[in-house]
Amino acid sequence: MPMKIFLCACMLLFSIQIPAQKSQQKKVSLIFDSDMGPDYDDVGAIALMHAFADSGQVKILATIASTKYKGVAAVLNIFNTYFKRPDIPIAVPKGNASELKDKEHWTDSILSKYPHKVKSNDEVPDAVALYRKILSAQPDKSITIVTIGFLTNLSNLYKSQADKYSPLDGKSLIRKKVKQLVCMAGRFPAGREFNVEIDAVASQTVFNNWETPVILSGFEIGVKIKTGLPLVNDHSIHNSPVKEVFRVSMTVNADDKEGRCSWDETAVLVAIKGYSPWYSLLEGKMEVAADGSNTWNEKGKGQFRLVESRPYTDVQSLLNHIMMHQPTGKK
Repeated sequence: MPMKIFLCACMLLFSIQIPAQKSQQKKVSLIFDSDMGPDYDDVGAIALMHAFADSGQVKILATIASTKYKGVAAVLNIFNTYFKRPDIPIAVPKGNASELKDKEHWTDSILSKYPHKVKSNDEVPDAVALYRKILSAQPDKSITIVTIGFLTNLSNLYKSQADKYSPLDGKSLIRKKVKQLVCMAGRFPAGREFNVEIDAVASQTVFNNWETPVILSGFEIGVKIKTGLPLVNDHSIHNSPVKEVFRVSMTVNADDKEGRCSWDETAVLVAIKGYSPWYSLLEGKMEVAADGSNTWNEKGKGQFRLVESRPYTDVQSLLNHIMMHQPTGKK
């Protein structure tokens, strides 16, 4: 083999590959990382994930909070319990992290009404410890992480050191075990977005250094997609914390009378089903400033942002349909 061809082959072998364009064929092993509180599209996202789990398309390895307001572990457990998976591991960041909570008080509403065996954040482990435990136990290059909240946990994971779960540091553990990272993050081609802005330092760490493929669902993707109204209007669905959250929150938000913007749901959809046929990918790299604003470097490599391939109403109809799924608890 001529040296030039050999070198090119080596570069391709070790470069980050563009994610496959077709929908996922195998069951996805997923870690779900969410702020689960400041906004309620996280609730649509966790409902979507459990619906896909009921149809055998995803194995949920953990539901992890990126905020540590009082009760967030219990809130995650409510949804896992409702969907008949009460034993899914939960974790909360125990160090410096946001404590932002919902302004509509839907968390208080469901905490008082729906069953949950986890009562306190003190009952669950630290987020990084659970990440390291799960990553170390899974096959290489097998895990998809979907983050629909702040990048706090992933930054801390990246900077973590060897422990009882793995002799690898965080950077090496991520490289060894993670297949891809799917994020609801950023506003493209430039702007400010809540998840990135809240912990800008963590966002810089992740998007400057992450070494697996990263797919970004930007603010502009989900802002047009309104979900929740069909669920709220379906009188056959009773005793659902998902419906309860959308009912309570849409009532107090005048702008949401047709449904809530679906930023987080799009990230979960892509993490489990793949981006095609709804989106194509544009390669580049998100660059985050100290104030949390972001730009898109078209010359960057290894990160991909979603670009619409079909009308957003196609995704809207699909998400609204799946979010009305009632739990079966199938493995």
